[in-house]
Amino acid sequence: MSEPTAPASAKAPTGATGRGFARVVGAALAGTTIEFYDFFLYGSAAALVFHKVFFPAGDPVIGILLALATYAVGFLARPVGGILFGHLGDRIGRKKTLSLSLALMGGATVLMGLVPSYDSIGVVAPILLTLLRLVQGVALGGEWGGAILLVTEHSPKHRRGFWGAWPQTGGPLGNMVATAVLAVLGMSMTDAEFESWGWRIAFLLSAVLVLIGLWLRRAVEESPQWLALQDNGRSHEGHAPLKTVLRDHKRQVTIAALANLGEKAAYYSFSIFLLSYFSEQLGLPKSTGLIAVAIGSVFQVAAMLVGGHLSDRLGRKKVNLTVAALLLVWGLVGLPLVDTKEMGLIVLAVSVGLALHGLMCGSQAAFFSELFPSAVRYTGASLGYQIATVLGGSAAPLLGVALMRQTGSTWPVGVFLVAAQLCTISAFLWAGETKDRDPDAAPTPDAAPVPVAGAL
Repeated sequence: MSEPTAPASAKAPTGATGRGFARVVGAALAGTTIEFYDFFLYGSAAALVFHKVFFPAGDPVIGILLALATYAVGFLARPVGGILFGHLGDRIGRKKTLSLSLALMGGATVLMGLVPSYDSIGVVAPILLTLLRLVQGVALGGEWGGAILLVTEHSPKHRRGFWGAWPQTGGPLGNMVATAVLAVLGMSMTDAEFESWGWRIAFLLSAVLVLIGLWLRRAVEESPQWLALQDNGRSHEGHAPLKTVLRDHKRQVTIAALANLGEKAAYYSFSIFLLSYFSEQLGLPKSTGLIAVAIGSVFQVAAMLVGGHLSDRLGRKKVNLTVAALLLVWGLVGLPLVDTKEMGLIVLAVSVGLALHGLMCGSQAAFFSELFPSAVRYTGASLGYQIATVLGGSAAPLLGVALMRQTGSTWPVGVFLVAAQLCTISAFLWAGETKDRDPDAAPTPDAAPVPVAGAL
């Protein structure tokens, strides 16, 4: 079944070129890296120290579960951020909205570094931490969509996948920086010092990073497709983006959420969950998990760019179906390798898992922008993507740690990964190929869905 195309007379808006385009990509990458640094810094700290500082309990695993529960709260808030900032991004522009989300994230992270411990103020401490985690979730929910769309809407059609993958690398880059900062702090002081005050330095550092990110974004050109909507008096859809998405694009939102579920489950299984598993179940030093994730993140970043490139050459559908099948197998074969406690096999398990995740993540960036028309693209893409973060991102570490306590094994997480990859496979079979879809052409409305058979 052929994809919808724009009218012959329609002329796509021209994006930034040369140094202007480089600024767009650089600012998007810097912003996502900083925001994910803030967001994942919490996840690493929750697995390593928060259960002692804010959630003291007799059973250390219970303390970790409580800490990861507040970690999951951030994911629950991300769809709210996607709706809120998606509305703003479709109404006032991608550029202004991205600056707002970055400032909000940085403010919440710095305040986290100032929250007193449970021993100092009692139950108020975890309450304050949870509220700030909610703010982080809202901010990140708005960041991803704007950064991806600002780049893909500036990119040439035949390279949309590759350039769209660059902001995606902000996730692992942010995690690498957060992990490296915590590792350096952990190695430069005693465990008691790190748990008492050392971890706070990493959170306070966010103030400097956010100022750098805001400075980079101030000179970025606005999305040409959003400006075209402004020049045309804005389409009817632009006045109520969420209402339009829920009325006319429910199918696309569902596809986006299912497609991203496998990616999210893979990432958090091979990073946040394993950090807890290494220290609490296997009794390995904290540095073991941090080093393995840091090494794996290098391969992950490179794989994202490769995934974006392959999606331009082979298609979004073919790349994602292949990688989902590989992740399905690696979840059952690769994860158990960590039980050997051999550093080489641990690094192999994490690196392969994160590299496969990178291929999928990089190949999906442009896919989301190709599902929705320009007037509601920020809202629609953000909503679908952030729904997946709740189902795949928060569930994986929470489910993993809870089942770890019962089974002492990685196999339940492997089964969860299999289910998540099957969701991704079904989404791409349903959506069909999108790489040749004109980003200015509205996709097929819900009233006339693409049959699965026609997508094969």
